[in-house]
Amino acid sequence: MDRRQFMECALVAGAGMLLGRSAYAGAANIGAPIRGGLLKAGMQGGQSTDSLDPALNSSQVPFLFCKQWGEFLVRLTPEGGLENRIAEEINPSSDGKTWTIKVRRDIEFHNGKTVSAGDVAATLERHASAGSKSGAFGILKNITGIKAAGDDVIISLAVSDADFPYLMADYHLVIQPNGGKDNPAEGISAGPYKIAVNQPGVRHGGERFANYWRAGKAAHADQIEIIVINDATARLAALQSGQVHIVNRVEPKVVDLIKRVPTIKIENVSGRGFYPFNMFCDTAPFGNNDLRMALKLAMDREDLLHKVLRGYGSVGNDFPINEAYPLFSEDIEQRRFDPDMAASHYKKSGHSGPIVLRTSDVAFPGAVDAAQLYQQSCAKAGIKIEIKREPGDGYWSEVWNKQPFSLSYWGGRPTQDQMYSTGYISSADWNDTRFKNEAFDKMTLAARAELDEGKRKQIYRDMAVLIRNEGGLIVPFFNQIIDATSVKVGGFVKSRQGELMDGYALSECWLAA
Repeated sequence: MDRRQFMECALVAGAGMLLGRSAYAGAANIGAPIRGGLLKAGMQGGQSTDSLDPALNSSQVPFLFCKQWGEFLVRLTPEGGLENRIAEEINPSSDGKTWTIKVRRDIEFHNGKTVSAGDVAATLERHASAGSKSGAFGILKNITGIKAAGDDVIISLAVSDADFPYLMADYHLVIQPNGGKDNPAEGISAGPYKIAVNQPGVRHGGERFANYWRAGKAAHADQIEIIVINDATARLAALQSGQVHIVNRVEPKVVDLIKRVPTIKIENVSGRGFYPFNMFCDTAPFGNNDLRMALKLAMDREDLLHKVLRGYGSVGNDFPINEAYPLFSEDIEQRRFDPDMAASHYKKSGHSGPIVLRTSDVAFPGAVDAAQLYQQSCAKAGIKIEIKREPGDGYWSEVWNKQPFSLSYWGGRPTQDQMYSTGYISSADWNDTRFKNEAFDKMTLAARAELDEGKRKQIYRDMAVLIRNEGGLIVPFFNQIIDATSVKVGGFVKSRQGELMDGYALSECWLAA
């Protein structure tokens, strides 16, 4: 169900809606799942500081691992709809300000306790409470009340929000006993696998949960394992040798070569993810908008797309939304490489001397090459970029969102509101450009409450233009998701929502031979 259908059926009509299952289109390796064996993934995006507390998820390995042991209220389908999980129904009031979540009965946690409405309420309370360090805090700030009543959880919002059910698919919102308030890093939920191994930065493993409520629909392998392999060449070598069966983050520069290997299958799909260059708007010298504009105009996006992504993506326009989102405005002028104009803004900024840009192999595939190419294009505008290459271990805890100019990645979000609320409103914990603009914050709230799609689209256009012209975000390109599997892997489904089937590959694929 897309957002337009949901609004028409649920809010405009004021009717309760059951968010039903959506058949997965384009499934690869269709056939009966084969049960048994050990299914292994080699992944970039793990570090020694990773925690099992889902509120702290900040990189690929904890994203994916939590979807093996964790269970959620809803799940995004590959096409962008919603599939109910612990939530049997999610129904709005006629004004969209009160939502009732009916909790499915007889789902069991790994510790034997039955999942209750109280556990769901406590989970949302923990992530939404003042002072929360959860990555979901920004998208939950609209909540003014959470109450459990029987099998229902009743959520009160400050303003109407037609996208509310989509927020519940956020990967931080793993449902835990008592919401994780007692021990958030215990690793207990109701997912298909129980945690057997947890060695942050090294490996993680799970064993099939015998009482998983969706028996036969997931947990086809007896055991699953994630091996942290941050080096791209080593990951592909592990896949070719059979050490692992699935890998993420295949570098675009080797895709055409890998396609010739008969034992490997490339799984690539366009989505909402992008690879940004982040500037802190509140930190010198990036507090000067002329300097920020100079750095935006000094980027040759077409060159980066061709040389770094090898065409496996599309150019960005310095705001975090592309045509994959509903209500995207296609008439916003594309920013292009203009070294003369960049030099003019740079002179007006009054800055002189080198500007430090931090990058790492783990930021995104080709991140170091991207930084070097950017350094060259900036030089044409008289801007000196000093590249500091950071180690992969600790990059997401010590560099991203802490250093004032660095490379990163975003996986995108189901809706524009969720993307902006997670990373760009003033109060968002993941505001990794320190963009704090009162007008932008007000527009975010106005768009959330606006039920007229034409008016809402115009608000989102205004927001895009504002962040494009005044924000600290440089978006050279939106990437394709490029995974690879052994031909022995069955059941892989390409998903626009995220890599490795939006994190569900290990629990929903199987070894076919």
